[in-house]
Amino acid sequence: MTETVVIVGAGVPDGVGGALALRFAREGYHIIVSGRTLEKVKATAQAVRDANGSAEALRADVASEEDMADLFAKVKAVGHPIAATLYNAGNNRPIPFEKLTPDQFTDFWRSGCFGGFLTAHHALPILRAQGRGSLFFTGASGSLRGKPNFGHFASAKAGLRNLAQSLAREYGPHGVHVAHVIIDGVINGNRIKDSPVAAYLEKLGDDGSLDPIAIAETFWSLHVQPKSAWTHEMDLRPFKENW
Repeated sequence: MTETVVIVGAGVPDGVGGALALRFAREGYHIIVSGRTLEKVKATAQAVRDANGSAEALRADVASEEDMADLFAKVKAVGHPIAATLYNAGNNRPIPFEKLTPDQFTDFWRSGCFGGFLTAHHALPILRAQGRGSLFFTGASGSLRGKPNFGHFASAKAGLRNLAQSLAREYGPHGVHVAHVIIDGVINGNRIKDSPVAAYLEKLGDDGSLDPIAIAETFWSLHVQPKSAWTHEMDLRPFKENW
């Protein structure tokens, strides 16, 4: 039977979410890509179909309890077992602390941490009942340390990391592989290519930024790990990254 992979916060094809969709689709999974902007995830689903994969796009805001309940109701209605749920939502930009508003802090927390809770809240009962499956979270360098002007981002990412640890200890014994992948560096995807700092990629040089395809390969390697040797957390960075 075909199994489903749910990618939450998928975005457009030229990014981590898109690379994850294409990588897991190559293995024959049906891919459900979700995000706040339907046009973006539709483009990713189409890219999967163009590569002879199976995919559909669903609009869902990770910070909306109603949207996430609706998303997983639709996932269950498909009728396939869930092989993996991949949480890839979040955003980042520097904001000096004295200019940071309560609303901004809350918005970063809702997408960076609370959305991970809602995703896990709906996915884990299904995975536990199956007795198998993966739940992976995309982290960042802010998961480990708070840099100046990034208190809002680091707070959310650190919370997500600790949530993932707790869930791994609780659900691992039930056959569910929970992992947290720290992305430490600039991702060479659409988000920065279409930004005012796109020239920064040229400054980094060859392999100085993280390739979304390489990131997706790591997620796949985690998914196929034998139960006797699971990894909970790993960090990824370019070979020339200063860390």
